[in-house]
Amino acid sequence: MFLDSSRYARVPTVTVVRRDGTTVSAVKLRRLPPTTGTPYVVLGNDRLDIMAQRNDADGTRFWHIADANTELVANDLVRTPGRVIAEPKQP
Repeated sequence: MFLDSSRYARVPTVTVVRRDGTTVSAVKLRRLPPTTGTPYVVLGNDRLDIMAQRNDADGTRFWHIADANTELVANDLVRTPGRVIAEPKQP
């Protein structure tokens, strides 16, 4: 279902059959390790991919920011200017 490099590659899946007979497969929620980060005040034009590029030199790692803040919908983190979020630093 996912590339080997995906964060979901080794996450178990669940398959259910809906009432209409269609089959739906989905990944289970991942367990997140405790993550710390530097407090960051969201600006009106912030984007997670640009923040990840600035911090990790890899814009595709935006999901690390979401994980550090336990946000299911990643873009909700930058929706409200003035919100303080944790910005994790990669080793």
